[in-house]
Amino acid sequence: MSLENTINQDIKAAMLAKNEAQLRALRAIKSALLLAKTEKGASSEITEEAEVKVLQKLVKQRKESADIYKSQNREDLYQIEAEEIEVIEHYLPKQLSTEELSAYIKQLIEKLSITSVKEMGKIMGIASKELSGKADGKAISACIKNLLS
Repeated sequence: MSLENTINQDIKAAMLAKNEAQLRALRAIKSALLLAKTEKGASSEITEEAEVKVLQKLVKQRKESADIYKSQNREDLYQIEAEEIEVIEHYLPKQLSTEELSAYIKQLIEKLSITSVKEMGKIMGIASKELSGKADGKAISACIKNLLS
């Protein structure tokens, strides 16, 4: 079943359960997928890779908002964002742990024979493509810097 169908089924279930937090997040996902599907130059069907990118974008937006709310001591708004992040992350592929990411980056560094941080761009490009949806760009970058320094 496609992500869109899954979201529609889960929206119905959230409505019946009267789960407001889940319903808010699911409606945001549905809206973002619809926008991605109808934007200029897009085909009528959205690929699984594009769906993951849309979900990652939604999580990133909410994390940024949550950080702002936390710094301004707005616990009520922070809680809303945190609930939505939790729901959206449920639909993302399983993220790599720090150990798994570190092991992958070490293997890539050895394979490419890279010795300095100056060559970080080479690793970043390959790792970002291969780990798309499985690891955040910031986490990849931090891991590379840590291993090369």
